[in-house]
Amino acid sequence: MDSSRINVSSNSGNEGNNSATNDEEAEELCPGFKDVDSFVKYGLSAVVSATKASAGLPQAGDEYDFYRSFPGFQEFCESQGDRLLHCMSQLMQHHGCRAHMRDHNKLTGLEERFDLVVDSNDVILEKVGILLDEADGVNRSQQPVMPAGFQPPKIVVSSWNRKGSDSKRGSETFRLLHAKNITRPQLKFKEKIDNSNTPFIPKIFIKPNAIKPLPSYFTNKQIRKERPEDLDVPAALADLIHQQRTQEHVEDMFAHPYQYELDHLTVPERMLSKPEPQMYKPMAETKCSFIDTLEDLVALNEKLCRLSEFAVDLEHHSYRSFLGITCLMQISTRDEDFIIDTLELRSEMYILNEAFTDPAVIKVFHGADSDIEWLQKDLGLYVVNLFDTHQASRALNLARHSLDHLLKFFCNVDSDKRYQLADWRIRPLPDEMFQYARADTHYLLYIYDCLRVQLLDFNHGQPGLLQSVWNKSRDISLKRYVKPIFTEESYLELQRKQKRSFNTQQLTAFRLLFAWRDKLARQEDESTGYVLPNHMMIKISEELPKEPQGIIACCNPVPPLVRQQVTELHLLVKEARDIPLLKAEIGAQQKKGLTPVKKPEVTLFGPHDTSRTSESDFPPFSPDELPVKQGMLFSDDEPGKDVDMEKMKGLVASAKITLFEEVETKSKQGSLTAAQVKASQIIESFHNPFRMYLPSKDVHVNKNAKFDPSTKIYEISKRWKLQSTEQQQKEMEAKRKAREEAKELAKKVSEERNKAKQSYQESLQNVATVRQQAAESAKGGGKKRERVASEVGESTPKPSKKLMKSAEKPSKKDTAPKDDFKPFDYHQSDFKVFAGAKSKDSTQFDPNRQAYDPSKKHKNPKGPKSNSSAGNRSLSYLAGKSDRGFRHNWPKR
Repeated sequence: MDSSRINVSSNSGNEGNNSATNDEEAEELCPGFKDVDSFVKYGLSAVVSATKASAGLPQAGDEYDFYRSFPGFQEFCESQGDRLLHCMSQLMQHHGCRAHMRDHNKLTGLEERFDLVVDSNDVILEKVGILLDEADGVNRSQQPVMPAGFQPPKIVVSSWNRKGSDSKRGSETFRLLHAKNITRPQLKFKEKIDNSNTPFIPKIFIKPNAIKPLPSYFTNKQIRKERPEDLDVPAALADLIHQQRTQEHVEDMFAHPYQYELDHLTVPERMLSKPEPQMYKPMAETKCSFIDTLEDLVALNEKLCRLSEFAVDLEHHSYRSFLGITCLMQISTRDEDFIIDTLELRSEMYILNEAFTDPAVIKVFHGADSDIEWLQKDLGLYVVNLFDTHQASRALNLARHSLDHLLKFFCNVDSDKRYQLADWRIRPLPDEMFQYARADTHYLLYIYDCLRVQLLDFNHGQPGLLQSVWNKSRDISLKRYVKPIFTEESYLELQRKQKRSFNTQQLTAFRLLFAWRDKLARQEDESTGYVLPNHMMIKISEELPKEPQGIIACCNPVPPLVRQQVTELHLLVKEARDIPLLKAEIGAQQKKGLTPVKKPEVTLFGPHDTSRTSESDFPPFSPDELPVKQGMLFSDDEPGKDVDMEKMKGLVASAKITLFEEVETKSKQGSLTAAQVKASQIIESFHNPFRMYLPSKDVHVNKNAKFDPSTKIYEISKRWKLQSTEQQQKEMEAKRKAREEAKELAKKVSEERNKAKQSYQESLQNVATVRQQAAESAKGGGKKRERVASEVGESTPKPSKKLMKSAEKPSKKDTAPKDDFKPFDYHQSDFKVFAGAKSKDSTQFDPNRQAYDPSKKHKNPKGPKSNSSAGNRSLSYLAGKSDRGFRHNWPKR
């Protein structure tokens, strides 16, 4: 016996030594880690954190160039880049690859360096594959002989689906339960799913526990049967059409049916007091019922109405349905668990509203944000008096807020989340999935008690923190389900999330593919991820394949609907390729009808630029000819003169910050007082507090940064420079009208001035000249006046008949002035003054001369005419009566 014990002890000692050596070998293989799984988890977390950190770095292109203009960022990038290249070189050398990543002189460019990385990755991944095969006992050199048509089962081996075990070959794998060929449960629904592009209308038609009654619109569920002409129209659109026909308007048609009840809900005092946690029963000792008939559902509703609290959870499927389907509901009480088949009882689940809306019964959820919307969308259920354990966990600032953490923290239960992404449409439900669904709510009531205790203890017994959790839970109950509505700009949100920069062709292809995917997903009742995943859609938009085979090559694996509709997709891509190639932001602005941004090469834009004039001072320009005045922020130079200043009346100054500039005063140097001198010294010693934000002289910003929607410069310029289009157009229209009115007023003034001028000239034509007046007076004064007229004839030609006739007309009309007219007595005048130093034959007027001399009639007609007229005008000019208007040909002395 002793010898046997000695042998056993020696064997156990040997086994202990072997295990110790194995542990040492394991430590040598993975230093610092217990097993491979822990090392894989650590490596995965490191990769994920590095990926997240890299995603936060500036994007390659304009944004990166902007940040690289700062010296600190540039130095940091260079130092970190050298560290990364050094680590990569060490890894490549360890695996026997070429490693000259840091030697910049031996590399011709970035492409060769990238080829080195690709080759090294291929070598390393090949070694990893060989080692994994050897660890699994697979020898590639020895292929087993199999009969024709026999295919060995494929076992997926990885860390996420392997149960930990002490033995090397004792690890178990589970299968991901997914129904590939299951009959679509949507076909069995009594009410057809509404995937139309219309708002969601609540399904409720009976309102239990109501304080405010339900509108009559919801109570008449037979409303669609009364209008058979609208059967093919979506339900929401048919309801709107019916309202227009009957002139009915339901204001709260889209409102929450229990809005009034939730607003007036008060938490009883017993729920704000410290409870005594009631321990849960073991799952093996707790009864669990699967409910898939109407009788069982009615009996469950009666049980729930008699309780004071129960826990609820849902299982949802969204991959093979456009809006998603609620497949399962779990309800747990203190003594019993229930699993409800919501696919089978979808149209009868409204019965539970009696218990779910009872304010005396507390409904405990965990993370009810999505559950509330799913209950409204699929089952027409609403929740009154909700307590969300997720909100309580956040109020307590626990390490994590997930349900598995709460199970481990309060119940010391390890939850199994392997079936979280399983296909819950499978019927009959496998036992593993059944137990997983049951565990979600079995412990939830005990966690609810513990959280209430901790909330009160955390706040020193005061109910304020617990009351805040009740209020947040009530806000979650008020959430309404909103259907995804497709608009012409829906694709922009996805593009913004993906952080991709497209040209106009790529952006058009992305928009067309997005619209095609949404339309087909609604028709086929499939999710957009099933029809065409986002990464495949972006790949097609970037590549723009010329052939249908190129579209298939962009998708791996190829979605079934893409293979069926590849011809239509090819036509959409071809339509996008026909679009002119422009920058994406310019095309988007033209599509929206906004004013295109035409700016010169400016280094920076000032977000606090207030030197511009108001919008009303801008002249009316068309969207294609909007001028922009050149200017630079923080610049002392005058702007360029190459811009047409006639078009720049709306811009009166370049963009400058003048808050801290000295105001120029025209004060005399010697007239400053002591206080003024002291104030000027203080101002001179003042430094600009914004000098740290001034751009350096060697700053470099990419020219295209202002036109890239992903850059900060574009956001700043778009935010502070773009004007409101409608207001700008209104002001431009007002300016244009004012300008037209001013033009019309000026035109009227000029016309009135021309008319006055013309009437004045016409009035001057009827005024008799001095000569004509003299001739008229000669006729009325007898022979003496006739001699005067004959004397003038020697030096002046005989007046024409036209002048004589014009002179006779006023004489016939105006007879009164002849009696008052007195001829001038020329005998007393000295006529030698007008003679000057002219020739002997004087041309001045002499009244002693009798008549014209025929011999001197045509002698020197021009000179005597001017002199005689000068003499006549000098002697007999009447004030206020001019025969030539405003033109006077006075003689030169």
